Amino acid sequence: MSAKVSLYEQYRPRDWEHVIGQDRAKAKVAVLRRRGLAGRAYVLSGPSGTGKTTMAYLIACEVADDAYIMELDATELTPAALAEWEYASHLGAPGKGGRAYVCNEFHGLHRDTVRQLLVTLERIPPHVCWLFTSTLDGLSLFGDEQEDAHPLLSRCIDLRLTSQGLAPAGAPVLKAIAEKEGLDGQPVHRYQRLINDCKGNLRAALQRIEEGLMLA
Repeated sequence: MSAKVSLYEQYRPRDWEHVIGQDRAKAKVAVLRRRGLAGRAYVLSGPSGTGKTTMAYLIACEVADDAYIMELDATELTPAALAEWEYASHLGAPGKGGRAYVCNEFHGLHRDTVRQLLVTLERIPPHVCWLFTSTLDGLSLFGDEQEDAHPLLSRCIDLRLTSQGLAPAGAPVLKAIAEKEGLDGQPVHRYQRLINDCKGNLRAALQRIEEGLMLA
């Protein structure tokens, strides 16, 4: 029997309507959408578990089909890999016609890769988007350790996520998930407290629910 995915992955939002909170970041994306989300680079930063990867993929999915969304960790994005991606980015793609490149934990990028990205992000094809994700601590570390941090970040749209307001918005959603999975036995205010205890980390809150914390 195949193993089940975690609740966080199972209930990861597949559209913007189901993204919890983050109204400011979503509003910025809505404005950018009017002129097109491709041809740009984005940095999504914020506390853990607030939806950075989710929002990155939602943007990517508006630009490219799944087969043309490439993802890897910053330590894997070497100058050689970047050159290969840049070459591929000039090729057409079927379906939606675009390509999206997602780099997680981008504060771990090597200096040589950062320098090469400065050129890459200056000439993004109109059917391509780049998305970089990091925690706020990672973003601060990147700025402290990379001499080219500011030039790189200046080439990107800044989407800053927050944990503020997630508890009241997320509590009914988490309770509904727990009810559906047979893991609920608490009133909605307990879910709000759980999110606060997890400092707005919805992934951590769902892990606690999965462990049976909210059973009566």
